[in-house]
Amino acid sequence: MTTGPAPSNEASDAAARSGEADGNEGSTSTGGREDEVRERLRSVVDPELGDTIVDLGMVRDVTVLGDDVEVGVALTIAACPLRAQIERDVVGHVESLDWVRTVAVKVAAMDAEERAAVMARARWKAREDAPETAVSPTTRVLAIASGKGGVGKSSVTVNLAVALAARGFVVGILDADIWGFSVPRLLGMEGDVEARQGKMVPLERSVGPGTLRVLSMGFLADEEQAIMWRGLVLNRAVQQFLQDAHWGDLDYLLIDLPPGTGDIQMGLARLLPRTELLVVTTPPVAAQKVAARAADMARKGYLRVAGVIENMSDFTCEHGTTYALFGSGGGERLARSLGVPLVGSIPLHPEVAAAGDAGVPVLLSDSESETGALFDEMARVIAEEVAPRLETESCSARLLSRVEAAVAEGEVEAG
Repeated sequence: MTTGPAPSNEASDAAARSGEADGNEGSTSTGGREDEVRERLRSVVDPELGDTIVDLGMVRDVTVLGDDVEVGVALTIAACPLRAQIERDVVGHVESLDWVRTVAVKVAAMDAEERAAVMARARWKAREDAPETAVSPTTRVLAIASGKGGVGKSSVTVNLAVALAARGFVVGILDADIWGFSVPRLLGMEGDVEARQGKMVPLERSVGPGTLRVLSMGFLADEEQAIMWRGLVLNRAVQQFLQDAHWGDLDYLLIDLPPGTGDIQMGLARLLPRTELLVVTTPPVAAQKVAARAADMARKGYLRVAGVIENMSDFTCEHGTTYALFGSGGGERLARSLGVPLVGSIPLHPEVAAAGDAGVPVLLSDSESETGALFDEMARVIAEEVAPRLETESCSARLLSRVEAAVAEGEVEAG
């Protein structure tokens, strides 16, 4: 590219003053790009505090040099167990900006004043925001979402839950698809929900060394009965499943959401602000675009989007030929645009549907099958990389206990 002579300093200063006067820096200016990065970092959510790292004051600085970005992040303590996850989320979300070439994360520990500010914000959220639920603070809450129906979201939820339980975890499944509940049939579970001390007791089954605990409208209503609820009634039903139930100590709670971005999704963001989303899509571009709305809804509610799962990715016939019946690449494209990992791609295979109809998830019907092995690998990715189980003594858990103590002390003094 040929360039003309460099402008004089006076000309440059005049141009800068003109730009400032116009209030228009331009999208390619350093200041504009720093703003873009900070806005993208609002999608990085501390899963325990349920707030963005920007609003928590964890982002100390953003430096943009051309197409290279460096982000300074301050954690409550230097050895925070969530450090690796937060670093991955920062890199993934910033890299999703189309002009970014490299992202470096510079991690430091907060000083006393910064920790006090985080505690103040957490204290405010503890008093003003989420109501209490029966879900343990150390439970990793993963909502399985989709932009539309028919993408196999419930099947993915059930098979992932079984795969996690087979790894020795205690896993809850909340079937929040109140109108279209299907989890009981997919698991082959039936029975009445009992009450103990005025609270529902989830139905339970063992899976290898692990345990599944399940609540669904399917245990409370006939399978062919239409549930004609809307708005506040729907939200109240989900609220009861979260508050008025004996979930016990869970490692993971998987929530099968109804498709779309309606009342239940918005209510869940208020009830459990530490919920994280796994977005299920199919390969076509149209499905990818619709699934992106579910992710957008989550981010507007300050929920962390943990990853993408592509279902019905391809079909391999008995002769070994593979066909992309619904196109290809939708899951990878969606994950890249959201700046999150692609947890896995599930091929179109008759055994998944047959296992669901029989009420025996694929990992239980044939642990040696390719599909069963794929769900086991996705469970490993979730448990080790995307959403590791929270330790009771993690940095944020310790911080929260101090916040709760401070809130209680303030209430006593106020009284």
